Amino acid sequence: MMEKFVTVPPFECAWREDLKFREAGRGCVAFEAFACNDVTLVFRENVGSQGYHYKRDSSPHYTIILGSHRNRRLRIEVNGKTVVDVAGVGLCCSSSFQSYWVSIYDGLISIGNGKYPFHDVVFQWLDSHPKCNVLYIGLSSWDKHVRYRNVNVLSLTHAHVPLWKHVVFGDYQVEDAAAAAADLGDKEMDYDKWGLRNFLESWELSDMLFIVGIEERPVPAHKAILASSGNFTFCSSSFVITLPTVSYLVLHALLHYIYTGWTRIPQEQLGSLRDLSLQFEVMPLVKQCEEIMERFKLDNKLFDKDKNVELTYPSIRPHCSTLPSLPVSIQRLRQLKLTGQYSDVNIYIDSYGLVAHAHKIVLSLWSIPFAKMFTNGMSESTSSEITLRDVPPEAFKAMLDFLYEGQLNDGIIDSGALLLQLLLLADQFGVTSLHQECCKMLLECLSEDSVCPLLQVVSSIPSCRLIKETLQRRISLNFDYCISASTDFVLLDETSFINIIKHPDLTVTSEEKVLNAILMFGMKAKGLFGWEMVDQLMINSKPELLFGERLQLVYNLLPFVRFPLLQFSLLEKLQNSNIGCHIPVFQNLVNEAINFVKCGLARLGNEENIRFQHRRSSYRELQYICDGDDHGVLYFAGTSYGEHPWVNPLLAEKITITASSPNSRYTDPKVLVSRTYQGTCFAGPRLENGHNCTWWMVDLGQDHQLMCNYYTLRQDGSKAFPRFWNIQGSLDGKSWTKLRVHENDKTVCKPSQFASWPIIGPNALLPFRYFRVVLSGPTTDATNPWNFCICYLELYGYFL
Repeated sequence: MMEKFVTVPPFECAWREDLKFREAGRGCVAFEAFACNDVTLVFRENVGSQGYHYKRDSSPHYTIILGSHRNRRLRIEVNGKTVVDVAGVGLCCSSSFQSYWVSIYDGLISIGNGKYPFHDVVFQWLDSHPKCNVLYIGLSSWDKHVRYRNVNVLSLTHAHVPLWKHVVFGDYQVEDAAAAAADLGDKEMDYDKWGLRNFLESWELSDMLFIVGIEERPVPAHKAILASSGNFTFCSSSFVITLPTVSYLVLHALLHYIYTGWTRIPQEQLGSLRDLSLQFEVMPLVKQCEEIMERFKLDNKLFDKDKNVELTYPSIRPHCSTLPSLPVSIQRLRQLKLTGQYSDVNIYIDSYGLVAHAHKIVLSLWSIPFAKMFTNGMSESTSSEITLRDVPPEAFKAMLDFLYEGQLNDGIIDSGALLLQLLLLADQFGVTSLHQECCKMLLECLSEDSVCPLLQVVSSIPSCRLIKETLQRRISLNFDYCISASTDFVLLDETSFINIIKHPDLTVTSEEKVLNAILMFGMKAKGLFGWEMVDQLMINSKPELLFGERLQLVYNLLPFVRFPLLQFSLLEKLQNSNIGCHIPVFQNLVNEAINFVKCGLARLGNEENIRFQHRRSSYRELQYICDGDDHGVLYFAGTSYGEHPWVNPLLAEKITITASSPNSRYTDPKVLVSRTYQGTCFAGPRLENGHNCTWWMVDLGQDHQLMCNYYTLRQDGSKAFPRFWNIQGSLDGKSWTKLRVHENDKTVCKPSQFASWPIIGPNALLPFRYFRVVLSGPTTDATNPWNFCICYLELYGYFL
């Protein structure tokens, strides 16, 4: 033995006193082997000699040979007589070490290929006359050297899967000596690949058993899954289905299809798989088998006889082993949840009571934390009842519905608060698909009013990193609105607020807004105010008292205000403020900005300093001066955004204007931006949702948005004066936000009259791509009361 390696020469056997089971007849050995063939393990009552050979041993023993007959067979011998000799191509590997495990439990021999015991089972066999005294393990070989390493003996009381309790099949009985449970935490968990496939032919959470073939091989399964996939007959007193005429290969193919959504089988076994699928009414597999068999009859060259035929359940996500990508009926599974049939766990919520009669396998196929809970050997793994604490009942019920149906119902989607609770539960229980669905739904129904409260909740959840970054960017893009509509932003954690202030997409109409936001956040303001209020408070207070624990954060964030971009008159006010007297960094930044304005950028040498640069996404201020002026957005578009002399922006294809009625001689969108008076120009009504609707709509283009704070209309030559109308904004042209509502407004009272109105309130700080003026009631014209007769439209505000 050298460096944890054991090299066994041909026809010899390595024994060690410590290489033995803790309990006679029960144990598991995991190891790695490097060999061309014949990796051989011997299990006997006492330690043998180096020259020991199992062919000459007369005492009770088991011999397991992996890769016999030149690495083509798997053999099990009992007392020197072969009892199992099955095909097992490529069991050994001569180019690298291969991992194996072998367990013995009262004559039930399980053999697996892989690092983790009780996963990747290769073969199982039950001895009808078990050798219950076998204790020591010998590492042997045949005609070539075999190298062993990392040999570990595991006690089944600490093994990786719960064993059967009084499982009866045929004339044999396997009893569980202890409530052993799986410690799934020992494995490298891949949440993205977790699913029902992890429980294929696994003893974990299994509650029924197939006895297959003449060798009576036991194959574990799960009632709830099978009952939802076909017609598997169970009775309350028995959980065993005996299939003496069915080969393990065919049953394995059927179960693999149910648990993973696909399977492979030799072409000559396709008929047997079809018959077995028909017996248990797994109709999707029956149909696929029959289709392939029919195609094979028509052209037997379609398939290579030496290769397996692959069958895949048609789904949106093939080879994904979570609902609804499996041949499992959602309706049947939902019915099992409602009736509690085959349920193996009752779930209670503290201070609420019983929530559901559930199935451990259904919960575990979605959630690794649930799987750990039910298989970790603790009380939950052996109890039929669990009680959860600090869990909202309605949200938990919604999560259970998702686990049984694979999708969210409409009621959840329409409830933002419940959706947020569901997101937290999905994170807590590791239901990745539900977590992703909740994130998607939350972002789809997100509004500027909900973005800050949502960020408060998800900022501390590591798995919500993507949604957190999306929310931070959303706040940055709508910074003016988010800091002016409410004080929700001051409740954000410091890291989130710092990321927003530093965000490259921070979009503001004035750097004064950034300064106000930093001061309000530092004071944990309960109301909205500007720097002037802080200046007044500084007369009788100190920064340490006003900002408390956030004072250093304020110091750190003030350099991110681009003071040089402020108006000179405002800089002079800030220079003489009480804030500057008490906060040196503030005073230095203001003085620097004043020097910049006076001396210029070149003289200061600050070309690379970001504080002296306009923000990449800053808005251009286009403010209303007077009716019919040339300071509006639509006029600005006609100049190619300041690059060329004005032309009609529709002719230059800079913007798009549409009406509720088709274009005609008197419904001409070009007129509204032509700056030429038109005697007759109107949009006619159309029916929308059973009501008359008349509107003119402007599309600024996909690269532009506007925070609209003023707009102008001009009446055409008619006397159809509007009295009831709205101006609205939209990002997508479908969902509209009212910016100003006019009810019985008599401002327009004569033909060709101009009229302008301000847009005030938080909505004036929301950027939109689309704008429309829409009649909400009839005009003063009794003949055509739903014609909207205007010949000019202009918008003002902050343009991006």
